[in-house]
Amino acid sequence: MKNFAHLIEVLDQTTKTNEKVDALAQYFRLASDKDKVWVIALLSGRRPPRAVNTSLLRQWASESAGIENWLFEETYHIVGDLAETIALLVSSNNPKTAEEMPALHEILESLIPLKNAEEDQKKIFVCTYWSKFDYLSCFAFNKFFTGGFRLGVSQRLMTKALEKYTQIEADEIALKLMGNWDPQKVSFESLILAENKEAHEAKPYPFYLAYALEDDFSALGDVSLWAIEHKWDGIRAQLVFRNNSVYLWSRGEELINAQFPELLSLGQVLQTSCVLDGELLAFQDKKPLPFSALQKRLGRKKSSEKLRAEIPVVFMAYDLLEYQAEDLRAQPYSKRRQQLERFSFGGPLQLSERITPAHWSQVEEEKGRSKEKGSEGLMLKKLDAPYRVGRKKGEWFKSKLDPMTVDAVLTYAMRGHGRRSNLYTDFTFGLWHTSTEKEAELVTFAKAYSGLTDKEFVEVNQWIKKNTIARFGPVRQVNAELVFEIAFEGVSKSSRHKSGYATRFPRILRWRKDKTIEEANHLHDLEALLQ
Repeated sequence: MKNFAHLIEVLDQTTKTNEKVDALAQYFRLASDKDKVWVIALLSGRRPPRAVNTSLLRQWASESAGIENWLFEETYHIVGDLAETIALLVSSNNPKTAEEMPALHEILESLIPLKNAEEDQKKIFVCTYWSKFDYLSCFAFNKFFTGGFRLGVSQRLMTKALEKYTQIEADEIALKLMGNWDPQKVSFESLILAENKEAHEAKPYPFYLAYALEDDFSALGDVSLWAIEHKWDGIRAQLVFRNNSVYLWSRGEELINAQFPELLSLGQVLQTSCVLDGELLAFQDKKPLPFSALQKRLGRKKSSEKLRAEIPVVFMAYDLLEYQAEDLRAQPYSKRRQQLERFSFGGPLQLSERITPAHWSQVEEEKGRSKEKGSEGLMLKKLDAPYRVGRKKGEWFKSKLDPMTVDAVLTYAMRGHGRRSNLYTDFTFGLWHTSTEKEAELVTFAKAYSGLTDKEFVEVNQWIKKNTIARFGPVRQVNAELVFEIAFEGVSKSSRHKSGYATRFPRILRWRKDKTIEEANHLHDLEALLQ
């Protein structure tokens, strides 16, 4: 447990991918096989069910620390993280040595029957460990109850660390981690080290990425040397069909078969082994749905029949990387595309339309139709370009639409988490709305926490402290005085939001000190962006 707690500390203190991989690989070298399996389970979303709710944890922590509940809550609001707050208040001042600490797998496996235990048994279990653990171990232990570790460790990063430790390729490990395996019943040998023939046949190719085009289209030279198509607003994916099996890989190189099971039948359409590069899109009535619809599918580890019926998806193919076991990536794009167009398309397998303009002005006009077609701009690919690895400038470019923007009023603020817990950085913004029954009021439409400079964050924080008009736990309601320009990639109708709309990737573009709140946008301005 102590080694795991140290790992959590190291991962939390760096934002560098290589350092995270190194820390994980080192942990795998030192940990027991049972602990390795449980860490793999935790980092791939297979955590034990939460045995104790946070209300009980707060109550017990207050009692253990000998303080009133209100003081605990005030402390929590300052610290910003419940697990950290509890650890600061109740962890032992006389930490046990590593040999005296329980093993990670022992603690996690004891949490499973604890879920159905009586409340007094749960309290004894939790408080006993609190009294034994040092701060770091206590913090890690609390996270088993309070939620994710928020360490910036994706499953892909974890598989890269396992690759470094075992010398088994990360893609092969990712396939081995598919399914509903039980960390209590599987061994590290059988899960990771044992040979898996399927892993080799399922392997995708590294993705080729485009650069953002910063100049005018004409800077690319002769338009006839370029292939033009729309940049679809979904998730980049590869569809691998080998040995009569279909595998879907995201750009993050994670298998997503479970989220999109209806696409696994595409092998019946393809018939011949191949690897397609393309985009997964929510798609209905022959046109893409907003990205917000696809997000509902992405947020589930598995999709129900009802969800699949409500939000159908397609694989929009735009490149052919392999055909009949032959790697085609060295061939020019024009030849790969020509071969791709011979496939049979329809239903859940679609072909991304290729545009053949006579001059660059037509490309500009087509970009102007992006919103109408449900795309976020254009892709430009040189006809003689091979399919490369990573981001290489000069042959693949993307030209996205400018973000949508509105001027909104700051209405609520909340402290950040972790390193930002001493600052109000999570902001809520409102737009004006006028109904027949009421005068104009500010209606919440988006939250954002990025886009300001450090200096501006400090300045806004000083203003918030002087202009708070109400408190709701960690949230402060403030005077409606500050206006900010909010940018976002898209907007869609949403019954979950008070405004009736949801925005995609909202962020602060700039602080509009030159505007009064009367000059902020209205909700109907947001609605107009749907058109």
